[in-house]
Amino acid sequence: MIRRFRTPAALRFRTPAALPALCTLLAAALLLAAGAGRAEATGYRYWSFWERQGGHWTYATEGPSTARPADGDVQGFRFSVSADSQDASKPRGTADFAAICDRTPARHGGKRVALVLDFGVRADAPSGETPPAPRTVCASVPSDATTAEALAAVAKPLRYDTNALLCAISGYPAKGCGEQVTTSGDGKSAGTKSGGGKSTGEDDGGGPSAGLLTGGAVVAVLAGAAVWQARRRRDG
Repeated sequence: MIRRFRTPAALRFRTPAALPALCTLLAAALLLAAGAGRAEATGYRYWSFWERQGGHWTYATEGPSTARPADGDVQGFRFSVSADSQDASKPRGTADFAAICDRTPARHGGKRVALVLDFGVRADAPSGETPPAPRTVCASVPSDATTAEALAAVAKPLRYDTNALLCAISGYPAKGCGEQVTTSGDGKSAGTKSGGGKSTGEDDGGGPSAGLLTGGAVVAVLAGAAVWQARRRRDG
């Protein structure tokens, strides 16, 4: 008679019934942790400088104090919160030289530069301030004038910091200059950090967010539960 060999229970592996569910929970927790890391981002509140080329806006490769536009050029400024040039918001509104400068006659020895000034949206405005409506202006300046000089001719008062960073156009904003801002997942400013000071929001930006830590804790707990359940089933 042939006797069948039965594997001892201690050597048999059976997939725990709850393991698929635990794996699903683990995946959800990982997604939660990843989402928490993206829920807040750090950017800077500042005036970005743009040039109109080929019918579209390109981020300027030099500052307005050194850029020397030619007669007929269109340049723009946009106030917003962004992390870098790839994330920066472009100026809105009319960006056509003829439409902006049609009432400004050309003069000998000078040039006309069309400027698009976009003061941004309320969500990007400093606390207590309201952005003016976007507008366009035509600057008639000497032929060797820089963009900064063209801007000064039509949009005073301007404000600069000690590093020559443009802080305000036509007096907006009244305070602040390139300050660090923490934005929430909906794109709204959640807090401000200026220089080495403490953030005006709850998050000091110095480490992982509470949501990310919570997500990590959930992952750890679920992982431990999965291992315990597997051992319990195997030893049972």
